[in-house]
Amino acid sequence: MRAIEILLVEDNPADILLTEEAFDEAEFAHRLHVARDGIEALAFLRREGGYAQVPVPDVVLMDLNMPRMSGLEALDILKEDEALRRIPVIVLTTSRAESDIWRSYNLHANAYIPKPVTISEFVEVIKSFESFWFGAAALPPRERP
Repeated sequence: MRAIEILLVEDNPADILLTEEAFDEAEFAHRLHVARDGIEALAFLRREGGYAQVPVPDVVLMDLNMPRMSGLEALDILKEDEALRRIPVIVLTTSRAESDIWRSYNLHANAYIPKPVTISEFVEVIKSFESFWFGAAALPPRERP
C-alpha cells in the first residue's frame, strides 16, 4: 500500500510537533508535509518555486489562524481552483466559533475538527481521521484521468 500524502498547513511549531507525534502513533503509512501559512500551502499545492517536485497530497489539514494568509483565505482560493478543488480539506483548528465552522463549510471544507486539548485525545482524533479518510472514504486519484 502506498503512503498517504498529507499536507499540514500550520504555523505553530508545538502543534506541528503534536500532529507529527499523533500521526506516528496512529501507525499507518503516510508522509506528512508542512506549510506554515496559506501562501506556502498554495505554492506547495500548485508546485511552484521550490515545490516543483512535491507530491500531490491526498488530503490537506488546514489551520485557520495563520500569518500572511489565513486558512479561510487559502481554502477559498483552493476551492476556486479547478485543478485543486478535488483535494479534500479538513479544517483542524483550535477555534470552536460557530462563525468559523459556518464559513469553513460555506467555502467547501470537507470536515471541521476542533483540536483536542490532550495528546491522547489528539491521537484518537488522528486515528479516527485515518480510519475514515483512508479506510472508509474513497479519495480521488492524485492525477486526473
